[in-house]
Amino acid sequence: QVQLVESGGGLVQPGESLTLSCAVSRRSVSNFYAMGWFRQAPGKEREFVARIHWAGGNTYYAHSVTGRFTISRDNAKRSIYLQMNSLKPEDTAVYYCATSTPLPTSDYNKPNRYDYWGQGTQVTVSS
Repeated sequence: QVQLVESGGGLVQPGESLTLSCAVSRRSVSNFYAMGWFRQAPGKEREFVARIHWAGGNTYYAHSVTGRFTISRDNAKRSIYLQMNSLKPEDTAVYYCATSTPLPTSDYNKPNRYDYWGQGTQVTVSS
């Protein structure tokens, strides 16, 4: 059984920053090729935010967050992070982390191609 636990969500004002964390319960993350962050706002579909590969650390971002968000990993802590800067009200959503096998690039943004998911953490950006 694999468990992913997100943390770090909260209420912030526009322009502020927040860092999300996702811890993987499995002893070794080497079985997972990559991990991603997704988000889902009320009434909207789950959308891709960022992806990182455990080996090599290659990163990929949605256009809407490029330049503002940074995904990173810590293999020893079996964790990934999402540093979110210059937050906007439209970033408000529940943020999820998920594991992934190797995928074609065209599938990086497809939630149904990811395997294990966390329970999500709420991020609210409001003045």
